[in-house]
Amino acid sequence: MHNFNIIKREIDFCGRKLYVETGRMAKQANGSVFIRYGESSVLVTATMSKDAVEQQDFFPLTVDYIEKMYASGKIPGGFFKREARPTTDATLSARVIDRSIRPLFPDGFRNQVHVVLNVLSYDGENDPSALGILGASLALTISDIPFHGPIAGVTVGYIDDQIVVNPYQSQLNGTSKLNLSVAASASSVVMIESAAAELSEEVMLDAVYTGHEEIKKLCALQEEFASLAGKPKVEVTLVAIPKDIMARVEADFGQRIADAAIILGKQERQDAFDAAEAEMLEKYQAENSETYEEDERWYKNAFEELIRRYVRDSILNKHHRVDGRGLDDIREITCEIDVLPIVHGSALFTRGETQSLGTVTLGGGSDEQVIDGLEIEYKKSFYLHYNFPPFSVGEAGRMGPVGRRELGHGNLAERALKAVLPDKEGFPYTMRIVADTLESNGSSSMASICSGCLAMMAAGVPIQAPVAGIANGLIMEGGNYVILTDIMGLEDHLGDMDFKCAGTRKGITAMQMDIKVEGITKDIMRIALEKAQAARFRILDIMHECIEGPRADLAPTAPRIEAFKVPVDKIGEIIGPSGKMIKSIIEACQVEIDIQDDGTVRILSPNKDSIMKAKGMIKGIAIDPEIGEEFEGPITRIEPYGIFVKILGGVKEGMVHVSQMHTSRIGHPEDMVKMGDIVHVKSLGMDKGKLALTMKGVAGNPEPDPNAPKHEREPHRRDDRGGDRDRRSGGRGGDRFHRR
Repeated sequence: MHNFNIIKREIDFCGRKLYVETGRMAKQANGSVFIRYGESSVLVTATMSKDAVEQQDFFPLTVDYIEKMYASGKIPGGFFKREARPTTDATLSARVIDRSIRPLFPDGFRNQVHVVLNVLSYDGENDPSALGILGASLALTISDIPFHGPIAGVTVGYIDDQIVVNPYQSQLNGTSKLNLSVAASASSVVMIESAAAELSEEVMLDAVYTGHEEIKKLCALQEEFASLAGKPKVEVTLVAIPKDIMARVEADFGQRIADAAIILGKQERQDAFDAAEAEMLEKYQAENSETYEEDERWYKNAFEELIRRYVRDSILNKHHRVDGRGLDDIREITCEIDVLPIVHGSALFTRGETQSLGTVTLGGGSDEQVIDGLEIEYKKSFYLHYNFPPFSVGEAGRMGPVGRRELGHGNLAERALKAVLPDKEGFPYTMRIVADTLESNGSSSMASICSGCLAMMAAGVPIQAPVAGIANGLIMEGGNYVILTDIMGLEDHLGDMDFKCAGTRKGITAMQMDIKVEGITKDIMRIALEKAQAARFRILDIMHECIEGPRADLAPTAPRIEAFKVPVDKIGEIIGPSGKMIKSIIEACQVEIDIQDDGTVRILSPNKDSIMKAKGMIKGIAIDPEIGEEFEGPITRIEPYGIFVKILGGVKEGMVHVSQMHTSRIGHPEDMVKMGDIVHVKSLGMDKGKLALTMKGVAGNPEPDPNAPKHEREPHRRDDRGGDRDRRSGGRGGDRFHRR
C-alpha cells in the first residue's frame, strides 16, 4: 500500500467546510491540490516546461477547465458518450482563471505553464468554478513554478439588499441581484467579472471589497499551507532586451517613435511606426550583417518597448493622449438604426474607429438554446453572439471557430443587456443578438452593448431601459497614476488596466476588470467607477437622440407570438394521440406551436389571424365553453334526437337536442337542416361530460320547412349522451312528457 505524504487543512468559510489537500493525487505535476467545498470538489494541477520557448514574445500560459459529467451523475450525450469540447461556461471559467493569474508571473518568463482544473464532483449548490482561482493559485504557490501569489477568488451576491459572499447556486440564480466574481491578493484586487440588476456604483464597490475581506482569509490559508507543502522555486531564465541594443535603438529612432506616437489616426499612426521599424531593420542589417539574424528580434522588441515608454510617459506626465483627447474625453459617436432591410432590428454604433453592427432576430420556443452541462439541462431564450473578424483591424487572416475572446466578450455584452429584458410572459420571444465588429480600435465589447441595445429598441423589444457601456484604462508608475476614459486600442495594449462598465441611468448591469500590475486600490476603483458613470450617461444621451425608446410595434418582418396558459391536465388532449391533434392545428392554421410543461402555450406566425385561429382551437380543447358563449360550425352528424356540431375550428363537438333547435316544435332535425350546414349555436354548459348547445334565439340559423312531412312517433330510447330521452307526441298541442 502506498505511503502517501498527505498534507491537508480544513477551515470554515462562508458557512461551509473548505478542505484542501496535496500529496495523494497527481503527484508528478509541479503542483497539485484537491479542494472540496460542501460536496463539490476539484483537482487542480500546475505544470511547467523545463526550458523557455524559443523566440517567444509572450508568456505561454494555458488554462483548461474540464467538466467531468460524472461529477453530477450524468452520462455525456452524443454518439461517443464521452466529454468532447468544453462547454461555453467551462471556457468562460478557464478565461476568468487565466485573467486572474497571468499578471502574477515574472516579466520575461517564457517557460510554458499549464493549469488544469478537473471538476470531480458537483453538489448543485456550490459552484466548482468559484474554486478555480483558489485552486490555481494554491497549486502554483506550492509548486516550484515562479509565481507572485497567492491570490484567491470568491463569488458575491446581493440578496434582500444584503451582500452575501459565496451564496448557494439556488440563491445566485434566484433572488440575487448580483453575480460578481472577484479575485484578489491579500493587498489588492486583480480581477472582476460581474452581472448586476442595475445596482449603484456604491453597492458594486462595497460588494467587491466585502469579497476582498473574505479573500484575505484564503490567502492566509495558502501561506500556511505553502509553509508545509511548498517546494523551492526553480531558477529560470527571464527574457530581457540586451541593454546595448536598447540604448542603440533609442538613440537612433527614439525621436521618430515619439513623433509617430502622437499621430491622430490609428492607421496613419501604425503606418508611421511600420515605416520607422522597417528603416531601423534595414539600417541594422546593413551595419551588422553577421549578427543581424540573431539580434533581429531584440531590435523589434526594443522598438515596441520604446513605443510603450513614450506613450505611457506622455499620458502620465503630460496628460497627452496619442489621439489628442483629454483624459476624460469620449471619442466621436454616431448611432444609426434600421441600417438593414428584412431583419427584425438593426443598428450601427460607431465610436471613434470602433464600429459594431448589431442585429436582433426574434423567434419562438423552438429557437431556444439548450444548455447541457453539469447542471440540470435548461433553455436560454436570450443569447448574444459576438464576432471579431480579422478585417476589423485591417488584417488578412483565417476565419476559424469561435475563440475564448469572442465567447468572453459576447458573454459580457449578453449579461449587460439581460438585466433590462422584458418579462417573458409579456414578451414570449426567443431573442438572438449578433454583434459583428466591423472596425476595432479599443473596447469593441462595449460598442456591442450599445449596438445591441439600439437594435432591440428598433425591433420593438420593450426593454426596461437603454444600456450603454464604456471602457476605462490606467497608466501607473509607482504611486503616480492617471485614469483614462474610453481607451483606444494602443492605450489598452500599453496600459495597466482595462475596466469595462455597462449600465443604465439607474445603475450598473455588467462590469469587468483586467489588470497587468499586481493589484489596484479601492480609491483607484472608485475614481474609475465615477468616470465610467459620467461617460455612460453621455453615451445614453447620444443614443436617446437616435431613438428615444423601444418602438411601439414589432418590425413588419418579425413573427408574432401569442402566449397563454392552459390547464396542465389538458396538454395531452391538445397534443392528441401521436401528436395528431397538434399537427392538425399547425397544418390548418400554418403556425408554429410550442407547449411547455407548465401549460404555457406559444403560437408563432407572421399572420395575426392565423394566430387567433390557432388560439381559438387550442382554447376550445383546453377550456370548456362558458354558458351563453356563441359559436358557429358545421353539422357533422344528424340523429332523430338532435344534431352534432363541430365548433372552435373543429376541435370540439357539441350536441343540439331537437328541442333546442328552434322555438317552435321540430319533428325531425332534417326538417330544418342538412349535413354540412353552418349553424350558429350557444353553449348550455356541460351535461355528463358532453357539451350541450342550443340554437334557440341565436341569429343566422335556417328556419324549419313548413312543408316537411310529419315523422312517426319513435320508441323511447337512450340518446347519445347516455341519458333517458322522453318521447314526444306528434300533435300540435306541444310536447307531452311520459314518465316511467
